[in-house]
Amino acid sequence: MINRLIRAIAGSFILISLALAIYVNINWLWFTAFVGANLLQSSITKWCLMEDILKKLGVK
Repeated sequence: MINRLIRAIAGSFILISLALAIYVNINWLWFTAFVGANLLQSSITKWCLMEDILKKLGVK
């Protein structure tokens, strides 16, 4: 359950930041890069900040 939620949040962040880059300011692409870098880091280290945040919020 938590893995699906993390993927949904990451995908939403990427799509929202791409829309913001197109319609508001190109610098929103830095947020897209940040999300991508965090996905890569979590695949290497097997640690995910969003997972820790969701667990503290009570998601199982």
